[in-house]
Amino acid sequence: MFEFADWRKILMHDHPFGFLLEVVLRTVIMFLIILIALRASGRRGIKQLSIFELVLIIGLGSAAGDPMFYDDVGILPAFVVFLVVITLYITVTRLSDRFVKIEKLLEGKPLYVIRDGKLLMDAFRESGLSQDEFFAELRLRNIEHLGQVRTVLIETSGEFSVLFFADEEVKYGLPIFPDELQNRLNGKENCEYIACAKCGGVREGKNITRLTPCPECEVCEWVGASNAKRIA
Repeated sequence: MFEFADWRKILMHDHPFGFLLEVVLRTVIMFLIILIALRASGRRGIKQLSIFELVLIIGLGSAAGDPMFYDDVGILPAFVVFLVVITLYITVTRLSDRFVKIEKLLEGKPLYVIRDGKLLMDAFRESGLSQDEFFAELRLRNIEHLGQVRTVLIETSGEFSVLFFADEEVKYGLPIFPDELQNRLNGKENCEYIACAKCGGVREGKNITRLTPCPECEVCEWVGASNAKRIA
């Protein structure tokens, strides 16, 4: 028969108080596992929240949820989890503020994925984004083709920082709207400039066929380049 005054059961259930040390160890291990997993997943899906804020939310959410639903999980171990997670969060945040190398190690660094209207393929692959996702983000910023864009920087939060060319500086670039992007050249078109459908590299259209590989990424897929001015 359950007695409300059975504080030993409420706080620890059937565990000895020494179990709290195991809780501390488990929490540290799970904190590191969550941190590594989020760090390895790249920037997809973590916009507006830092990795540490996500770790805090996940860790505290799990710690708070189990004692609410399971009678074999004591409240006191969950409270210790809260203390350990918050302490780790505060400690790591202060270390990151003090040491730039630690901040870069844990949070990563901003990625330049476009310079002068051209995709930087190594950085783009490191971002973990697909081309469709990336171009969708640019389209939402009223970008029609890569020749309108001077620089795109993916911040550590996953947000995009974009710098544009002035109208008189707009170059020929790879169109990023689906209809134009999927309209691959078949060799019969007469385009003054064409763009590689993968890396966005622009070349003069003459003497290039649909079987000509891109000299930078070696993909044989070309699209008619555009130099339309940006309309904000």
